[in-house]
Amino acid sequence: MSSREDIAAGRFACGDRDRALFEAGIKMGTIYHQFVGVPFNAGSVEALEESIRTAISVQPYVESVSIAIDRSKFVEGGDRYSYCSLTGDMIDAVVTVRIGSTRVTAEMRYDTELGYPLMFVSDIS
Repeated sequence: MSSREDIAAGRFACGDRDRALFEAGIKMGTIYHQFVGVPFNAGSVEALEESIRTAISVQPYVESVSIAIDRSKFVEGGDRYSYCSLTGDMIDAVVTVRIGSTRVTAEMRYDTELGYPLMFVSDIS
């Protein structure tokens, strides 16, 4: 009987490079579509960053995850009503996945020229 990895690999009509690119895209989509809208404030921003990091880290093929939330977008202090919701322009993410000998690094950050939270592949090796 094959290992789970062999079974999974057999489902793909592509090699390790394309699979790694695919997996990196899944991780970027997860960060954006699962976490945009989450409420947080100055006291919880680090916990939110760690939650995102942890959620992505447990997914298959992830080697490393870096998450930073732009703290300039919200006002520190205040009262119980002083919070904001996470938006795409606040997220700076770097995720590296590895399948076989292929390593892909994908990033997400707000691109001011495009006016858009761009997800892109920054390295394939």
